[in-house]
Amino acid sequence: MFRGIRQYLTGAWSELKKVAWPTRQTVINLTLIVVAVSIAVGAYIAVLDTAFHALIDQVL
Repeated sequence: MFRGIRQYLTGAWSELKKVAWPTRQTVINLTLIVVAVSIAVGAYIAVLDTAFHALIDQVL
């Protein structure tokens, strides 16, 4: 049992060595893009929600 666990961890570690990890600047840039897009989509949804709410109030 422990041999299987050790073999799994050894294999996982060897695969992690093959990963091309992004640079710190790339991670920062991509994080800022995700935050900006999330804020933009949130604002878009908020505007639509407000407009539809006003429309529903007019109809009812």
